[in-house]
Amino acid sequence: MKIDRLIGIISVLQNSKKVTAPYLADMFEVSRRTINRDIEDICKAGIPLVTTQGKNGGITVMEGFNIERALLTEDELQSIFIGLKSIDSVSDVPVAKMLSLKFRGSDLNEEINSNINIDLSSFYKESYTKKISVIRKAIRENKLISFHYYYKKGEADKFVEPYMLMYKWSSWYVYGFCIERQDFRMYKLNRLWNLQITDNTFVPRKINSEDINPGSNITDECVIKVIFDQCVKYRLIEDNGPDSFTVMEDGKLLFEWKCTDADDALYQILAYGEHATIVDPPEMKIRIKEIIQEMLNKYD
Repeated sequence: MKIDRLIGIISVLQNSKKVTAPYLADMFEVSRRTINRDIEDICKAGIPLVTTQGKNGGITVMEGFNIERALLTEDELQSIFIGLKSIDSVSDVPVAKMLSLKFRGSDLNEEINSNINIDLSSFYKESYTKKISVIRKAIRENKLISFHYYYKKGEADKFVEPYMLMYKWSSWYVYGFCIERQDFRMYKLNRLWNLQITDNTFVPRKINSEDINPGSNITDECVIKVIFDQCVKYRLIEDNGPDSFTVMEDGKLLFEWKCTDADDALYQILAYGEHATIVDPPEMKIRIKEIIQEMLNKYD
């Protein structure tokens, strides 16, 4: 449709200092004459475009002119501000407010008020804000970061090439290349401390699309069948959805717990206390009895 092409041309001009009519004609698969008419229509709509001839000629937006917010619908603006406000919850710079000022001048609150509020900071806003700010700076400057990291096997000092910040599984992570392991890793921000930017720079490595999709290569190596009491039904639905279990004749809930780490799964099952009973596999029943006995021994 013509309107889609006009918006497309405006988007290209916003992102490029100068383009030619033949370039736009090839991009949108229309004739050069059609592009010339489109340029006239855009100018009539109030967006001043300048066309210059010659070897270095082309089409540009008039210098000093900013394309107004009228090109975005109210729903699109709301979506933009919702996303920016969610980033503001863990940022030391109020991006949403600054952008709103650029769009609406003094009408600051009109556009950023919304019936959706996303807070990515959880209970760790101050900690998150500082860490995210440091990591973003390191990513921009291609500098290694160092930090002390706590994990299941213990703790260690890490030197990492940072590439991306991720909010995944209700937590923040930094995705980077571990110098010691010589491989890409994800590090949970709540587990890393003494974060610093080093003086060492690095040449960015190529990242495959599969690498930045954590969880895509995780397989369910272990399946544990668990029977839950009705009183914890809401928790199963909250974590896994209403179709995650089967209601048995006695009203109890049969659930298959798929996991990659059996011990981690057992400790999660223990969080349900007496309302969860492992029925399969047999070795998991034995293992959870051992864990419970070890807990009892601590109180003898």
